[in-house]
Amino acid sequence: MNFPPIRRIVTGHDATGKAVVASAGPLPTSVELPTVPGTFFHEVWATSGAPPVIDNGEDPTIGALTLPPPRHGTRIRIVDIPPDSDEFLATAAARMGEHFASMGDASASTVKEDSPHPLMHRTETIDYGVVLEGRLTLVLDDSEVELEKGTVVVQRGTNHAWANRSGAPARMLFVLVDARYSPDIAEALKGHNAAGR
Repeated sequence: MNFPPIRRIVTGHDATGKAVVASAGPLPTSVELPTVPGTFFHEVWATSGAPPVIDNGEDPTIGALTLPPPRHGTRIRIVDIPPDSDEFLATAAARMGEHFASMGDASASTVKEDSPHPLMHRTETIDYGVVLEGRLTLVLDDSEVELEKGTVVVQRGTNHAWANRSGAPARMLFVLVDARYSPDIAEALKGHNAAGR
């Protein structure tokens, strides 16, 4: 399935404060991830700082692809996720350090020999994920949840992967919000990671 292109409208203000369309058209940054062929990141927008500054600044999606949002910021992207292949499941774990490093967050990969999926990862973010098309499986350390079109996932910094066992491409919208672990969760994660889980 080929998904339709994404059209983005960005508003702004003219010198008198009148609301105007600053840009309209296709996303300037849509990138296929070379380490996971068929996976496309479509970068929609990002903010930095809290609260973010409303201005007529440059497009924050231009430049190197980065997985997490800016510090104290947000990132919105749409991701096309291809079906998991037997070859990918058997060999991808060895490439995941490179995969996440290519998105500016090498430490995000948590994959180990006994991981339930080669794309297991964790980011210190709150992520809102919405299934726009297709079917996916949210894989966690000890459970899985089937997702269908219209499902919303609130991902609170947990170890996870998005598996596509449907045989057809899927598309998700993600809003990532920079966050910090509470002291008790940060301490529990130290123990969890030290135990090799």
